[in-house]
Order: sequence, then structure tokens, then C-alpha cells
Amino acid sequence: MGRDAYMADRPSQRALSDFLSEAQEIVEALDKDLLRLEDTRHGQEADPDTLNAVFRAAHSLKGLAAMFGVERMTALAHALEDRLDDLRMGRRPLDAGCLDLLLAAPALFGRIVGEEAAQTPPGAAATLEPAAQLAARLRDAASTEAPAARDPLDALALDPSVRSVLTEYEEHRLRANVEKGAGLYRVKASFDLASFDTGLEDLKKRLKPAGEVISTLPSAEPSEPDAIAFDVLFGSAQPEAAVRAAAAPARAEAIGRRGAGGRSGPTATSTSTTTATSTSTGTANKTATSTANTGAASTSRPAATPASTTIPAATPAPSSALAPRQPAERHAAPAAALAAPAPPGVLEVDASLRSVSQAVRVDIHKLDTLMNLVGELVLVKTSLLGVAERLRAGEDPATVSLELHREGRRLERKLNELQGGILEVRMVPLGQIFDKLTRMVRKLTRDIGKRAELEVRGSEVELDKLIVEELSDPLMHLIRNALDHALEAPEERSRAGKPEVGRIVLSAQQRGNHVVVSVADDGRGIDEERVRQVAVERGLLTAEAAAQLSRRDALNLIFTPGFSTAREVTALSGRGVGMDVVKNNIAALSGIVDLQTEVGRGTRVDITLPVTLAIIRALVVSAAGRTYAVPLNSVLEIVTVDPRELRTVELREVLTLRGATVPLARLSRFLGHDAPAPEGPLFVVVVGLAQERLGLAVDALVGQQDIVVKPLGKALAGVRGIAGATDLGNRKTVLVLDVAALLEEVLHGEALAEAAG
Repeated sequence: MGRDAYMADRPSQRALSDFLSEAQEIVEALDKDLLRLEDTRHGQEADPDTLNAVFRAAHSLKGLAAMFGVERMTALAHALEDRLDDLRMGRRPLDAGCLDLLLAAPALFGRIVGEEAAQTPPGAAATLEPAAQLAARLRDAASTEAPAARDPLDALALDPSVRSVLTEYEEHRLRANVEKGAGLYRVKASFDLASFDTGLEDLKKRLKPAGEVISTLPSAEPSEPDAIAFDVLFGSAQPEAAVRAAAAPARAEAIGRRGAGGRSGPTATSTSTTTATSTSTGTANKTATSTANTGAASTSRPAATPASTTIPAATPAPSSALAPRQPAERHAAPAAALAAPAPPGVLEVDASLRSVSQAVRVDIHKLDTLMNLVGELVLVKTSLLGVAERLRAGEDPATVSLELHREGRRLERKLNELQGGILEVRMVPLGQIFDKLTRMVRKLTRDIGKRAELEVRGSEVELDKLIVEELSDPLMHLIRNALDHALEAPEERSRAGKPEVGRIVLSAQQRGNHVVVSVADDGRGIDEERVRQVAVERGLLTAEAAAQLSRRDALNLIFTPGFSTAREVTALSGRGVGMDVVKNNIAALSGIVDLQTEVGRGTRVDITLPVTLAIIRALVVSAAGRTYAVPLNSVLEIVTVDPRELRTVELREVLTLRGATVPLARLSRFLGHDAPAPEGPLFVVVVGLAQERLGLAVDALVGQQDIVVKPLGKALAGVRGIAGATDLGNRKTVLVLDVAALLEEVLHGEALAEAAG
């Protein structure tokens, strides 16, 4: 199909946007649940609720792709759905090889979504052949399930009429619980007709920690006229007393357990005559694809497409290759399975960590709040128009001015509330990129033959959507460097007395108006002397200047473009590209990078970022006759200093605040303005990010104001120390200072420049 014909058949731009948003969301859910499936799998048994959530995501994606005519996505999703159905029905085992195939799918789906966003014709799509290959591999493994000589359900105290209405999947889950020696129970519960749905869900939530809710059936036993009764089939390996306690006040009756000798038998003499309301309903529901009563679907969405994936050959790896799972929020790449190189016949599929869709899911209650605020602003507008009419009519200005002041304050309050509401809508959890990085670690540990686990903390911390997207590349570089440079090989770690499995901790925490994102490892650390040596070898510094650098300035050399301490180039790093990208990208977000390292113990990189870059509160100052705005979230304090109190240390002005020495920079001089030093006391704005502090000497303080930062454009985008421009409302445009860049340039840039010069 030619591009013109393809474009003619394309859905409208709005429909395409809806497809991209929904497809991206489903792919992220699929990716998230597949990682959970890997974490919760034990031997050949997978968590049924997670497996069903993955199955539902694949089914939804298949339907969505078919509706929009994305055939390669439809075919791949169909093959994935078939394989997942075999897994959840117990027809095939969930081993390491199967997991590799499943985990390859989200990256490929993400590439397809990206091609659809770029409106690539199907014939020119780079994913056409990989999608067909993966679909074939998902289908080609034959069932490994041996036919059962005798149905273990026959020995249960389960009424035949109940079995007749169970779906094939529910019967399979009953058998699975019997085979693993779990007890089976029928939980009888009655609820008020007006609230039975919430009551039933509450019962399931109480039961779920103790085992598996297999099926929920209406009970035919008589109940109160205004009540409805249910029978919940439940499997649990816990003692019967614990099950009864979890079910209370509902009644739990045991209906069977497989004994230690492998024989099934009833454990209760009661043979309840519970029947289903309709046998015909059971016949209709007895299908392989039914997902009824298998637990609530996962509603969490913060995962997505990995940086790259490997589509393995069809030969499955032994299940014993998977490492033990880690608890809590730790996402560990399977150590042994990923230490080996990828099997032959693999197909590499690279994809971006960034989301294709820029859509943000918003709670309807937040939108209701914003609509109410807009309505109140309309009322304020009407009041202001009334005040203007009264002035025009000649009413006493003194009386009208008081009302004008009152309405102005009211307008300010409502605008502040509206601003806060809009910023809240833009916020998304960092888990959106943290989970992508988990997938990346899984793949890279296999490629480089190292054993590592990634521990994630604080994925619920929220940042502006645009900052989260821009943060993905710096974090990817940091983790790749940690895997390739920092973490030692297993034998080297053993000699050093460390666990063979390396550890990387990715964490986030809120600190006031900033968020600190950290990447820490327990690897070999950065050798400060090696950094100095490389700087001299590459002609960046003289040997004498390198020796005079402070430890902090020496370590900051690794952020110099082209700088690398790697002795050989690998597929991951060693080319001198990476750490300078991290620094530049974070600087573009008005953030700062702080490095801490100890040889033999590990390295920690802290990234301090503002919560949002949209609407901020600023301190307006003047220097050399020009006006500037300083983001207030970086201002620690404002002091007045007598010039005679300043000291010079190593050719740099400093001041002493409460016993601490703070470097001083005169703003006019830093920005290249020739102006005489003002007479009298200096106004010093003390700014800081992370552990850095700097005093900015200005001529005057103008006041505080909410500002909207606008970009300067490509021509001025590289000006150091300037984050953008803003309009103060008096038709006067002023520059907004980039505090992170100022700190970096004054505290470290000058030292390195002097050493190099």
C-alpha cells in the first residue's frame, strides 16, 4: 500500500490520539504485570491473579488493534493471548524460556505503537518481521501437560450441580489447588440486597491473603427475603482455623484436601446440596477463555516499554535457572538465567524508554474541582465588571477602590487554587519510568554476563509529566554505567567478600519543593587518582593542576564530554558518552547532580529536581540596572552583608553565615555586566540545591511574584545560568535564573577552568 492510500485509510487525528493513549496504557499494564508474574512465579506455579491480568491485557490489546486495523499488533497479541491461555489453563509450564518470550512482547508492542504514532505505512514498518517471528515462536511449543489418569475433583465433596456450572478455568484451578496439597473450602455468605456487591468484594479481600478465590456462585439455599446468599469456592494451604477466621462472619466448610501420600479424599462429612440457579448458564460459561471470579484485575499502570528486548529462540531454558524472588518493592533480574549470553537465533528490538503518548490519566474528581474553580472565577469576573461600571458611573472612588481591592484578593485566591489544581493534574508517579528500567536491567545483565538486581524505592513519588519523560535518558545512562563499570564480575566480587549478585538501588524521595532521585550501587567505586590520571593523559589538565583539585572537583571531571576511565570499549559504554549527557539533561530541567563514591564500596548519584517547571513562585531582583527572577523554591534565605565582612579564599569571595563559609558571586559580574560596586550594604540571596550553597549579591530586591517560565528558543538555549524568560505582567520581559547552572558554574566550572588554564 502506498503512503497516500495508507494516509487516506487512517483514522482521524483524534481517533489516532485515543488509540495511542489507550494502546500505550495497555502495553504499560502488560509490562507491569509480566514483571509481577516473573517475581511471583515459584517453580511451575504462577500467581493466577497476575496471570489472568496479563491474559486480559493481551486480549484487550488484540481487540483495540483489530478495531484500528493494526494487523501486526493484532496477530502478535492473538498469539500472546493463546500462549497465556495455555499457561493459565495448565496446558504448558511457565519456565524461564517461556518467560523470555512473554517479556519480549511489550517492547515490540511499544515499537509498533511508536510506528503508528509516526504514521509509518505497514509495508515500511520495521516491526513487521519481528512481530511475525515472535508470534510464531509463541505458538510453536507443544503442550507438555500429561493426561491425568483420574480426575482429582471426583474425590471432593462437591455437588455435581455445582461442578456443572464451573468454567473450564475454574475446574483447572480446583485441580491445581488439590495437586499442590491445598485445602478446598466452600464459604457460605449472605448479604443485604442493597449492598451485596460491596459485601462480596470485602469478603474476597479478606480471603485473598489466605489463599485463592476460585469461584463465586449464587446459592440456592433459602435466605432472608431482603438478602442474597453466595457460595465462594476457596483454596488455601493455611490451617483450617486461619481460613475460618479470615472468612468470619461467613461460614467456611472444608470440601477436600490432597493428602501427603498423593490421594484425594473428602475431609468433611457434610455433603451440602448447594445447587446453581441455572444449569444452562453453566453450559454457556464453560469456555476456556472465561476469566470470571479469578480476582480483580490489576489497575496499576506505572510500567512501560523497555529500552530493548531480546526475542529468544523457541528452546526453553530450565525453570531452575531462575533466582529466588526478592520481597517488597525489589525488582530483581533473575541472576543465573541472565548471566548467560542470549541464546542463538535471537532478534534484538530496540525501543525508547519515553512514552509515545503524552496523555495523562486524570481522576474525574480533580476535573470537577477545576470546573468549580472556573465557575467561581466567572463570578469574580462579573464582580470586577460591576466595579468598573460603578467607576464609570462616577461613584465615590474611595468606596469603589476598597471593593476593587477585595475582589482582587478574591481573584488571587481562586487563581492560586486553580494553579495548584492544574499542577496536580500534571503530576505522575516516577514508577512510570522506574519499571521500564527494571526491564532494561533484566536484559542488560544477560548481555554483559553479570549478575545484578535492581531495588526500587519511592516509585509512588510524583513529578511533572514532562520532567518524568525527560528523566528517563539520564537514569538509563546511570544504570548502564553502574552495570558495566561499577559492578564487578561474580568471581571478583567473591574475592572482595561481596555477594556474587550485585545490587543497584533506584530511589526517590520528596524534599520540600524538590524531589531527589538516586542511583546507588555496591560496586568498585570511582578511583579518584585514576580520574586525575586520565584527565592528564587526555590533556584536560596539567599534572600539577590535577593534583591541586579538590576531591569533589576531581570527581566532577567524569561529567566532562568525552571523558571515560574505561580501559576498553564495550557494547554498553567506554566511549566517553553518558555522564555528560546526564549532567546536561538534568541541567536543562533546572536540576543538579551530586556524586558520592568510595573505592571498593560503591557509588551514589543524587539528582535533585524541582517538582514542576510550569508555574513557579519567584523572587524578583535587580543587578546592574537589569531585572531578574530567581525561583523561590531554591532561595534559602536573604541577608544584608557589609562589604567589609567579605573575605577572599583562593581568589574567590566568601561570606560567613552562622559559622559556615558560603561562596559569593556578584550577579552583575557573573552575567558580564560592567557596573560599579554599589555603596553600602549588599543584598545577598542565598540559594541552594542538594548540598550546594551559593550567595548571589544583587543591587535590590523588587518583590515576589508567580511567573510562567517560557523557553528562550534555540539561539539562546545554551546560555549558562539562564533557564528562560517571563513576563512580569507590566509588559516587561525579564530573564529567569537557572540556579542549578549557577551553582555548577560558580562552584565547579571556575575551578576546572582555572586548572585547565
